[in-house]
Amino acid sequence: MARDARSLIAHLLLTSSVVAAAAAIAFTHRDARGDEVDPRQVIATARRAGLRVFAGKHLVLVSDRPASPDDELEQLPAVFDAAFDVWCDHYGMAAADHADWRAVGCLVVEPERFRSCGLLPPGIPAFDNGFCAGMQFWLMEQSNPAYRRHLLLHEGVHAFTLTLRGLNAPVWYAEGIAELLATHRLVDGVFASTPIPRDADDVEQLGRIEAIRELREQRLAPSLNDVFATAGNEHGRIRDYAASWAASAFLAEHPQHRHAFAVAEAGPLDRTFTQRLQDTPGFDADLASRDFDAFTDDLDYGYDLDRMAIDWSPGAPLTEVVQMRVDPTLGWQNTGVSVKRGSTVRFQTQGRSEMGQHPEGAVDLTSEAQGITIDWYRGRPIGRLFLAQWLDEPADGGRPRFQRLAEGSHGSFVAADDGPIFARINDSPLGRRDNGQGLELLLSP
Repeated sequence: MARDARSLIAHLLLTSSVVAAAAAIAFTHRDARGDEVDPRQVIATARRAGLRVFAGKHLVLVSDRPASPDDELEQLPAVFDAAFDVWCDHYGMAAADHADWRAVGCLVVEPERFRSCGLLPPGIPAFDNGFCAGMQFWLMEQSNPAYRRHLLLHEGVHAFTLTLRGLNAPVWYAEGIAELLATHRLVDGVFASTPIPRDADDVEQLGRIEAIRELREQRLAPSLNDVFATAGNEHGRIRDYAASWAASAFLAEHPQHRHAFAVAEAGPLDRTFTQRLQDTPGFDADLASRDFDAFTDDLDYGYDLDRMAIDWSPGAPLTEVVQMRVDPTLGWQNTGVSVKRGSTVRFQTQGRSEMGQHPEGAVDLTSEAQGITIDWYRGRPIGRLFLAQWLDEPADGGRPRFQRLAEGSHGSFVAADDGPIFARINDSPLGRRDNGQGLELLLSP
């Protein structure tokens, strides 16, 4: 959804909601604002205790991490300030209206140093990664700078939503939106929001995409309803955060579902959130479930939900030759042809696909349907044609997914189920953005 549309929805529907309590687990937060925090007093206390202080517009960061040649802590308040503007934009809020909002974050190496000076109160439970209590949050020092920034922003989102939106939502949303709004890359040292990471190097140690792919391979990937039903005391593993992030990213970015998600977010972020989302006019739960399965089945770095959105229309029976152009900039494309299980389909191709430029030089690549071995993606040459059907009940178990039935320039295959035939040109998500015209596909009975 365009930013102005999201802002309009939020402006019309945003209501104050009760300040909240949420489960205290690994990456987590607790009820309400916690104690009121005076950043000036925190700064004075920290300096008396010999702690390092880094102050920005919306964050006071305190740490006992020793200074080092590769120290990046002084950059973190600026990163946080840029992220704050993105968070306001996401919720349709004017950042200028909250210019005085300022959280306190403590980056901890030795917890006792913070306890002894009163910056880690007795009521804060032990935590492995991070913990948020309203305007103040704590995170343990991390060896990886990218993951440290992510964890800082994750807890910052909790502080933001707890204090400015009265967060009391189900755990999948509370943790998923924190993961979504914390995910980023640095471009020339400047924060850039990337709800779905573009590159693994941008989010070192995060592992959310890898976790989803592993769950898929193990036939353990959750459905969208499984994510919605996650209980607070069952949310603590990497796979849980990955699933919550995936659901939030899918709902926030998918062209078919992001409007309903924005409408639900503009209302109270309370325990009714999931049900209100499902009851939002225009939200199709069955379609969302199928689209989510397609998303997790194909998820990778640089995934673009607009390009990968799928037309699920049933199609017409294949009674004569049908011709279509397969677009290499898009994901699975409905051929408009529907077949019966066990029927034979013949196919052939004409022309070439424009596959962007060679990764190591400014050479335009074109490919026939067999693909070109100069570059590969997921074990197949880029440019290779795939034909598939969507199976709601795969024979080998697991979540619904696409089953490839044929590939290459010509041949025949037997339909695995009743329903439409889908086609796509093999390429990575990022690679699709530079592609051009596609090849012609002919299907016949």
